[in-house]
Parts: sequence; C-alpha cells; structure tokens
Amino acid sequence: MTPEQMRDASLLELFSLEAEAQTQVLSSGLMALERNPTQADQLEACMRAAHSLKGAARIVGVDAGVSVAHVMEDCLVAAQEGRLRLRPEHIDALLLGTDLLMRIATPGDVAGEAAVPGFLVQMAALLDPNAAFAAAIPTQAAPLPVEPAPTTPLVEQAAVVLEPQGEGADPRKPGKRGAEGSERVLRVTADRLNSLLDLSSKSLVETQRLKPYLASLQRLKRMHGQGMRALDGLKSQLEGSGQSLEVLDALAQTQRLLGETQQILQQQAAELDEFGWQASQRAQNLYDTALACRMRPFADVLAGQSRMVRDLGRSLGKQVQLQIEGDKTQVDRDVLEKLEAPLTHLLRNAVDHGIELPERRLLAGKPGDGVIRLRASHQAGLLILELNDDGAGIDLERLRRSIVQRALSPAETVAQMSEAELLTFLFLPGFSLRDTVTEVSGRGVGLDAVQHMVRELRGSIELSQVAGQGCCFHLQVPLTLSVVRSLVVEVGSEAYAFPLAHIERTLDVPAEAIVQIEGRQHFWHEQRHIGLVSANQLLNRPAVQGEESSLRVVVIRERDQLYGVAVERLIGERVLVVMPLDPRLGKIQDISAGALLDDGSVVLIVDVEDLLRSVEKLLSTGRLERIERGGAALKGQARKRVLVVDDSLTVRELQRKLLGNRGYDVAVAVDGMDGWNALRGEDFDLLITDIDMPRMDGIELVTLVRRDQRLQSLPVMVVSYKDREEDRRRGLDAGADYYLAKASFHDDALLDAVVELIGGAQG
Repeated sequence: MTPEQMRDASLLELFSLEAEAQTQVLSSGLMALERNPTQADQLEACMRAAHSLKGAARIVGVDAGVSVAHVMEDCLVAAQEGRLRLRPEHIDALLLGTDLLMRIATPGDVAGEAAVPGFLVQMAALLDPNAAFAAAIPTQAAPLPVEPAPTTPLVEQAAVVLEPQGEGADPRKPGKRGAEGSERVLRVTADRLNSLLDLSSKSLVETQRLKPYLASLQRLKRMHGQGMRALDGLKSQLEGSGQSLEVLDALAQTQRLLGETQQILQQQAAELDEFGWQASQRAQNLYDTALACRMRPFADVLAGQSRMVRDLGRSLGKQVQLQIEGDKTQVDRDVLEKLEAPLTHLLRNAVDHGIELPERRLLAGKPGDGVIRLRASHQAGLLILELNDDGAGIDLERLRRSIVQRALSPAETVAQMSEAELLTFLFLPGFSLRDTVTEVSGRGVGLDAVQHMVRELRGSIELSQVAGQGCCFHLQVPLTLSVVRSLVVEVGSEAYAFPLAHIERTLDVPAEAIVQIEGRQHFWHEQRHIGLVSANQLLNRPAVQGEESSLRVVVIRERDQLYGVAVERLIGERVLVVMPLDPRLGKIQDISAGALLDDGSVVLIVDVEDLLRSVEKLLSTGRLERIERGGAALKGQARKRVLVVDDSLTVRELQRKLLGNRGYDVAVAVDGMDGWNALRGEDFDLLITDIDMPRMDGIELVTLVRRDQRLQSLPVMVVSYKDREEDRRRGLDAGADYYLAKASFHDDALLDAVVELIGGAQG
C-alpha cells in the first residue's frame, strides 16, 4: 500500500493488515515445508515473515505478538542453519503460532493472548526437549486448542441467475415470459459476470483508440490532395515555359502515381471508418448486453416489504397500506442489494413515526387506514425514489426543543432556522424524537444510518414535509455502480473525474473576485460566499504555474456544504465505466474508483464526501494553502524529499507519518530493489533503509548508492532491528551516515537524526 492509501489508518490497524499478509506467507510456506523441510527459499520466506511481524509488533507495543513471532523465528532460523529438522509436530506448532498471530492482531479478539503462554511452553519443548520443564510435557505435544483466526474470502462467489427481461418477465418464475413458453436459464457467478462487464467496457474503450488513426489518415488524405493540386499548378507553369518532353513526361508519371495513391488512401480511409464504426457498435452492444445481465426490476428489492408494513402496522395498532409505482424500473442488482436496508428502515420509520393511530386520523379528517407510497423512476442515469406517507409530518416545535435540549444549537439560533435547516438535524447520529425505547424506535440508530448507506451508493437523500399531511423522502442513486456521469478535469497535469451528482456548477472566477475572510479564501456567487480551495493541494499534485487572470472552479455540494475547487482545466463531461480499485489497497484518501478515458488513459474518480472531509481537516489544522490571485497555487519553499525503504508495512507507515507530520515529502519502497529503482528515477535528499529485506537487502542498496556517481553524496540512514556493534559497524562500513536501532526506536530519535543529516523540511 502507498502512503496516501494508509494516511488515515492507525498503527494497530496497519499491524493487523500486515499480519494478514505475513500470515498468508507463513501458512503457504509452512505447508510447503511439510512436504520438503529443507526448501531454502521457503525457510527464508517464513523466517522473514516472522521477523517482520516481530518488529511490527514491537513498534505497536503488542508484546504477545513479539513473543510468538520471536520463538517462531528462532525455530525457523534453527532449521535454516541445520540445527533442527522440521518434523510434522514442528509444522503443527508453527501453523498454530500463525493462527495465534492473526488472532493477536485482530481487534477485539482477547482469546488470542490468553493462549500465548501455552504456545510458548509447547514451542520450548519442541526446540529443547531436554529442558527441565519439558519433562512434564509429552514429546509430541498435541496442538493447543486455539481456534484458527477468522478469515474473509477475497471474492464472494454469489450465484446470479440470468433471466429474460421485458414486460412479461416474472422475477419470481425464472425461465418464463408471458405465454411464450419456457426459456433456458443459466447460473453464473457474480464474479464472472463482473469480469464480462469489465472486459466489455475495456473493449468499448479500445474501439475509441481507432479514432486518432482515422483522423491521421483523413489528414494525410487532405495533404495528399494539396500536393496533387500543387503539382497540377506546377505542370501548367512548365508546359508554357518550353520545358523538354522528358521533364513533362516525368511530371505526368508522378501525377499518375499520386493519383493511384490517392485512390488507395480514399479506399483505406473508407474501410477504416466503416470498421471503426462497426467495432464501436459491436462493443457498445456487448457492453449494453453485459450491463443488462446485471439489471433487475426494482420489484426485486420489495419482496416482503408490503407484508412487513402491514404486520408492523398491526403490531402498533395501525392499518397501513404500501402502494408501489415503477416496480419494473430496471436497476443494477448491486444497487438493489444495497438499497434493501435503507428502504426497510425508511418504511419502518414511516409506519412508526409517520402514520397516526386510526382514531387520531379520523379526528383529523383522514381515512382510518394510512397509506405509504413508494415510487421508482429513471432520470438522467439516476434511480429516483420518492417515499411519501400521509401521516402527521414532523412536529417542528418539538424538533426545536429537542435540538436545544441536546445542546446542538442555541435557542435563539434555532428559533430563526428554516424548516429545511431544522429537518437536517434528524440525520445526525443518535438523534431521535422518541422519548422511550421500543422494538422499532428510540434506539438512536435512525436516519443517519440511512444517509450513510445511501452515500455509499454515491447517492443523496433529502427530507421534506407538510405539517399534518406527511413526509416525503427523496432519494437519488445511480442506476448502476458500473458507470458514472462525471466532469473530467485536469489537476497537476493529470485527469480526475468529479461525479456530476455532486457538482453544483462550474465557473470562471476572476482573480479580483477572490477575497480573504477570516484567513480563508472565498468568492461571491448567487448571494453567498463560497469557500475556495486548491485541487492541487487536496489531491497532492504539483501546482502548475499559469498567467491566466481567472480560475476554473468546480463548485461541489454535499448537503449544506458548498466549496469551490480550483482546477487547471475542464476537459469535459464523460460517462465513465467504473473500475473498482484493488481491495488490497484499502481506502484511498479522496478517491473512490478509477476509469479509462477514450484514449485509454487512466482517470481517478474523486470521492467528494471524502474530499470535503479533507478540506475540513486542512482548515482545522490551519494548513490550507492560499491560491494566488494570478490563478496559480502559491509556491512555497520546496520540501525536502525522503525515501523510506522497509519491507514492514507498519514500520514504513510509522516513519512516513512521523516525517510527513514534520513537513518532509516522503516516498516509500517495499524492499531494496524497489528502493534502488526509485533512487535511479527520482531525486531525494535522504535515504532511510532497513537491512533485512527480500530481493536486495539494505547493505547491498547502500553499496550500490555509494558506487553511483550521482548518488555518492546522498545522506543514508540505516534503521534496523539488529543493534549489536558488529551490525552497526557493517552498516557504516557499507557507506551509511547514521545507524539507528529499532529496538531503541522512538519518534524523537528518528526526527533528530533526520534533522542532523539534512536539516529541517524546507530547503
């Protein structure tokens, strides 16, 4: 994982991630060693994994993990050095230790640490059966009863039924369509269907790459025509100037050849144009068909909802009916699955909070039976859901009192709030108007959970109401998570996409319109000040200087938050095929997914909600940079660059955070070879490296650095678990300028050493 992907993760979370990866190495390696106990490469891989986990556990203060990994490392080192031959009982114990490490690293699993003493005794008996304490332990000790660490499959093989679509299709009866008789039904995994959609989307992108070739051929054809016309003019001039027949014959021959090549060019251009059009049509049809396989009628998410509304109403002494419109509206099955929970919550909320008891309805002049209406429709690539109830609506005065009682806002401010502003408080975590807890309401898990689930679908939810006549929830979510309508912009000479659902508008803001209010930049638009931020800083891209007198600004909205994001260029609106990022990367800050543009280049899709959180974080820490009035980002002094090379994820991230918080620009590499490639391609002010790493260790890396004429003067610091004098001397002899032992590692020691070697973060 890159530093940007791990920016918000805690060290314990990182240790858990590293444990997951390293225990996989241990498990596969140990099973291979069970078949052949002397495999050097597997012994080395297992030893290194245990070694890395020991160091990572020490960094985060998990002593149990240090103890378990240490004794496992001792066993593997003994096997490497020939002092111990791994037998089945050793493999059993080491696999047990592997499970134990994963349990220790799993948050909330307290049973793991309790099993550590027994495991250490078992390992001690296996490593030294003649020890005094081993007498009471059987020579072939049975594995301790430690439950294996829980694992989650990387890919869930959900079965998907491909069924006929259309007006007559019945989702409850696969293989039937009206009176047409039965059709063949196939079952495929969701993963294969996703792969088909991915391949079809890529083929659609690939066909777009023919356009530049066709444009080049058309341009060549035009240039050829210009050349022929120029040659015709030259011939006319020569015929009247008394030139010899040989010259005129050569000119005529040239004209004939050019005429033949013109015919070939015209034919090839026409054929390429026809081929490109057909390929594009076929690719589009392939993609549309693959996408249609994922689409299901909205009715699929409503199975049982009508019964739930009825039964819940009866349990509360109410008569409630659910009316549904647009149940045949086609929606991606992934969206449907994620909509089920929020819709169920809203329906239960409407029955419990919205619909009154029959006697109260009759007194208000309403029918005794309450009605909830749910309508689904398509609009501009979005699924629009409207859920209305004909209940009493929200008691705004009661809502005001609750806001004041919870100290969420002063009474004088609440008194001046509009209805829309008051209703937004209902979406706050834990907010409820119920005074008592029931099976349905008052537990503090309410509309905030619904809003969170809708946002995970890249959608939005709004609430409106009419006193005495009911509430209306308006939801907008994409029809599919596979495509997203976006505005593509350029930031730091790279393409980024903002989903149109979050864009209020785009503007050209003149430099003189930018004002400074309370230390923050704003511009005035439609009777309000809008905060202005730089996309370069938010997305960690280098600022590109320009002489323009105005800024290209994308105004983004998330609920009541409105910000103007300054970008370098507006490329245009695109419908992008979403390509999810590898789940092993975790959550990348400010980015939700990737996509390909028509020319095959990659574009990252911005997570607007996450981006706004980044803005608030920069504002709260006072680190939000100003934008120059000339249109370019303010350029400060260049930050000094540090390359951290370590095969431990935990150590890498700890050092990156420590140095990054002090203002250094930090890059990371996962081993010596990766670090060497980075050093040859980029400029750094300092190299910090571990010693024990795969492919190329730290000593080899430092040696290569000192032999390279360009890198000879680069300061080098070694940070290693090996803290013996001979280890320190070995690192310094190789050319390191500083040697820091991880055993005595602490924040100030690293930072002080960096300052000693290269000074502060600013040049």
